[in-house]
Amino acid sequence: MPAIQILGPKTNPTITLNPTQPLPPTDPSAVLIRVHSVGLTADELGWPELYHNPTRIPGCDVSGTIAALPTTTPVVTTSSGRPLQLGDAVYTMQPADHGSGQAGYAYAQPQHLAHKPGQLTHAQAAALPIPVLTAWEGLFRRAGAVSEGGRVLVTGASGAVGRSVVQLVKREIGGKGVRVVAVASKGRVEEVRGLGADEVVDYGVEGWEEGVGRVDVVFDVVGGEVLEKSWRLVRDDGVLITVSDPPPAWAFDKSVVPPEVEGRPQLKYVYFIVSPDGEALEKVAGLIDEGALQPLPVVEFPLEKAVEAWEFAKQRGRQGKVVINFVSNN
Repeated sequence: MPAIQILGPKTNPTITLNPTQPLPPTDPSAVLIRVHSVGLTADELGWPELYHNPTRIPGCDVSGTIAALPTTTPVVTTSSGRPLQLGDAVYTMQPADHGSGQAGYAYAQPQHLAHKPGQLTHAQAAALPIPVLTAWEGLFRRAGAVSEGGRVLVTGASGAVGRSVVQLVKREIGGKGVRVVAVASKGRVEEVRGLGADEVVDYGVEGWEEGVGRVDVVFDVVGGEVLEKSWRLVRDDGVLITVSDPPPAWAFDKSVVPPEVEGRPQLKYVYFIVSPDGEALEKVAGLIDEGALQPLPVVEFPLEKAVEAWEFAKQRGRQGKVVINFVSNN
């Protein structure tokens, strides 16, 4: 089968297309997916899990069709209880320590799978899992309840994660009068407003933070100076979430306390790495098919241009999630 492999050391990786990679070893407890499309996350080149994977095949975001079902149980379902059958169109996020999605076939655990949104192509579906699950986990599992009439600040609001956060806030908790303050570049202001943001701030304007006022939740995907300014905006009893790369010093060392929380004992601050969640993907698929959520813009590459796709994915400021199609016209 064809597969994309990352060879060489982490300090100088080489992206290659291997047309004769052996099929993955049989896993009787997992679902075998014929991969149609895969989403690219450029930062994966720096993930240690990739270099511990003996096949060196990257790829966590996958959309495809079921080629084989587990043999360990007579009835196979998603985590939400929907049956899985041969030929079903599904999408999934693979765990970082598993990856291996950028190949002709890949195994996935049933609880990580969801039925693909019927309104989307495989390419559009493959762009979703990591961005939308990051937004979902941050908002609904990490932030806690947002009070009625509260305000959520979203940095990097025109990116894949930011777009998902803006839309989910407005769709899922906007009925409580929760308002979204989005931070984006000048050229993307109207685009972000169209996603449902109540206020859009151009981070290129010096002192952009001065007119924002206090917010209940900060959802940061940018880091750096934008994150530094966002600390000043969150209420003393609020929540600051960041998924920025590189992560802040306190992300993995609990002995490190951000200086911004001094004198603010009720301020909660969170860094997390997103986890697979098939049930959330099922809910997202329903919202998309209802027209309640817009899909992410994508930039598609055919398999034979996989190396070019990875190079393009590394570019900052590109408009669209990069996707490689293993099956054309899907």
